[in-house]
Amino acid sequence: MAVENGIFYAKAAAFLGAAIAMGMGGIGPALGQGWIGTAACENMGKYPESAGKIRGLMFAAMAMVETGVVFSLLIAGALIYVGMTLSA
Repeated sequence: MAVENGIFYAKAAAFLGAAIAMGMGGIGPALGQGWIGTAACENMGKYPESAGKIRGLMFAAMAMVETGVVFSLLIAGALIYVGMTLSA
């Protein structure tokens, strides 16, 4: 019985860790992308002749910020996989 409880707690910890990884890993990049979009829109309004350059740089910056979410997704996926493969 003690081994089954240990496996249960390990699975719960793995799934909880995956949820925390995605939650915390998504907050920062979401705020960063909002700030990037805000700055890009403000600058496109001020300098409409440079809108093409600003848009390209905005997409490049958002792609760099998005890598944090991808890494947290990989970690969460690994934790879920480990949680699913644990057995008594």
